Amino acid sequence: MTRQLPATIAAPLEHEIVVTRSRFLTTVAPVEDVADADRVIAAVRKRHWDARHHCTAMVTGVLGDQARSSDDGEPSGTAGVPMLEVLRRRELTDLVVVVTRWFGGVKLGAGGLVRAYSTSVSEALDRAELVERRTLTRAVVSVPHVDAGRIDNVLRDWVRHHDAVLGDTTYGAGAAFELWVPATGHDRLRTDLAAASAGSLRPVFGEDRVVDVRRA
Repeated sequence: MTRQLPATIAAPLEHEIVVTRSRFLTTVAPVEDVADADRVIAAVRKRHWDARHHCTAMVTGVLGDQARSSDDGEPSGTAGVPMLEVLRRRELTDLVVVVTRWFGGVKLGAGGLVRAYSTSVSEALDRAELVERRTLTRAVVSVPHVDAGRIDNVLRDWVRHHDAVLGDTTYGAGAAFELWVPATGHDRLRTDLAAASAGSLRPVFGEDRVVDVRRA
């Protein structure tokens, strides 16, 4: 069975909560690596220079095997680690979270801080569009120009029903349609293409790759 890969998010977002007069502004952003995450953190610090704390958590790597967090002056273990735990529970990777806090004059205590930072991240992620990651195989279907329109429609319908993704189409002597197909769909694609073309079309399978898949 193929291992389920951690998901990521489609786009940056912000979300704010207020807890006992303290403001907690969460910035969540997709990133490519640790250096990219550090750039996001630096930009948030610069934009909100007047805040007391910028606590952070990040998970990177296709398997989510790299992680970092920081309490940024909050009591040890009350901010960064709880934020990171939210990311781990949701099985996410390639993203960074910054929770910027403006102190409201009332101390929250260790338990209150853990709840505030965890809630701020959880509510922000509830608003994010998730992007699944899957290991798929590249398949190319070469079609004469005269049949390209019809086969394009066939393939667009096929990927919707077989957890596949339609890639680029290139045109030369004919049309070459690129698909990204799960291992369980190889035989099905061969069979369905043969049925749609009276046996004249066959996919050519190539390399495997981790592909981002947005839910329709």
